[in-house]
Amino acid sequence: MRITGKVSSGLGRAHVFMSQRHYQSQFKAVLGVGAWPGTLNVDVGDESLGEFSQLRVLAGLEEGSASESVRPLRIEGFERDGRSFGGATAFRGRIKRGEGEWEECAILIPDLTRHASTAEVISGAFLRESLPCSDGDLVEIELS
Repeated sequence: MRITGKVSSGLGRAHVFMSQRHYQSQFKAVLGVGAWPGTLNVDVGDESLGEFSQLRVLAGLEEGSASESVRPLRIEGFERDGRSFGGATAFRGRIKRGEGEWEECAILIPDLTRHASTAEVISGAFLRESLPCSDGDLVEIELS
């Protein structure tokens, strides 16, 4: 499955969640390494909205049928100091910009998200530097 879209700025709050030790141990199981403490937001292009919708179905956020070509990986939520940190579903893949090199990544779909057309991408690398990319750049994600 391939998803294309444009890099966009988020709210800048992902690092609070991404840096949590409980999540990091699970991200290591998904990525093979710990995740950079932040996400790369990708506004999914119209031509890829159907594929992204299938991921949301597999994550349990939408009704419908989904391709079995990608495997959802569960990220369990937890509670710490009276604060709840929700679960998510991850999908392994790789990302690149233009003719650049592929970087290992995963699309992360939180259980509680307002993003119906924005993919949150995690990686062991700081993708804005390693791809490199900026807001508005077109990227391609290939899920495995």
